[in-house]
Amino acid sequence: MSAMRRAVSARNAGVISRPATSCTSRLQARVASGPLATSAATTRASLGIHAPMATAVADVAGARRDYMDESGGRYVHVIADGGLGTSGDIAKAFSVGADAVMLGSTLARATEAPGGGWHWGTEAHHSEFPRGNRVEVGQVAPLEQILFGPSTVADGTVNLVGALRRSMATTGYSDLKEFQRVEVVVAPYQK
Repeated sequence: MSAMRRAVSARNAGVISRPATSCTSRLQARVASGPLATSAATTRASLGIHAPMATAVADVAGARRDYMDESGGRYVHVIADGGLGTSGDIAKAFSVGADAVMLGSTLARATEAPGGGWHWGTEAHHSEFPRGNRVEVGQVAPLEQILFGPSTVADGTVNLVGALRRSMATTGYSDLKEFQRVEVVVAPYQK
C-alpha cells in the first residue's frame, strides 16, 4: 500500500483504505478532496486544504497501478467522493480512474429523499471552530428520473446514467474499464 499512500499525500487528498464488506478479499480506496470531503464540507474554505477531484482520483488510480505491480495483482477499487454534482463530474471521475462515485447531494435532490431537499456533510460542529454545513439542494425529480431520465433540464443534474453513456459513446468507449484509459486533456480551472 506504500505506493498509494505516497501518491495521495503528495496531493493532500484523503484516502481511506479498508477491506470491502463482501466476502471477497478486495480493498477499496475512498478519494475525497479534503478530509472526509462531501459537497457540504467546509474544509477547503476553513483550512485551505483542497486537491481538485480529477487530479486526486488520477493520482490514486496511478498509485493503484503501482500497488498492483508490488502486490502481485491485487486490485484496489477507487471511489470518488466530494464535489460530484453533475453528470459531467461523474464522467470525469470515471475517465480518470474511479471505479465508483459517491453521490450524496446529487441523490439528496430526489423528491423521495429523506432530507426533503437538504444535504449535510460528515463534519461535526464545534463551537470554537465552526465547520460543516447544511446545504439546501432543492428537489428536482424522482430518483428514477435523476438516474435514468428523461431529463427536463440541460444542467447535468438529471439522467446521470444516460449522460455517462453519452460521454462514453462520444469518446468511442463501450465499457467503464476502457473509458478509464481515455486520453484526458487538462484545462485551467474557471469558476
